[in-house]
Amino acid sequence: MQSGADLVSDQITPRDNERKFVAPVLHRLRDEGLINLIQVDLDKNRPLGQKFNITAIPTLLFFKEGKMLQGTITVQGQPLVRDGMMIGAAGEPVLREIIEKM
Repeated sequence: MQSGADLVSDQITPRDNERKFVAPVLHRLRDEGLINLIQVDLDKNRPLGQKFNITAIPTLLFFKEGKMLQGTITVQGQPLVRDGMMIGAAGEPVLREIIEKM
């Protein structure tokens, strides 16, 4: 894991079909050194899902310097990340813009 890099935590379950769309993009961004990535299987880590009040899958959590982001990140006029949490899938251009704005 790169020290000081932004962290994205991808909350998944094995039956989540959206992860097949988002995971390759997140892996690409990780391989480019833009983010650190942790994928968490919420079926095996329910307390973590409860701690962050995750009620939908997929959910991405965004951290900077070890702390969950605060505030809102807006992309194309839409507030997509609220207090470090994005619910739902997004394509590569949108995820890149979110990371740039972190």
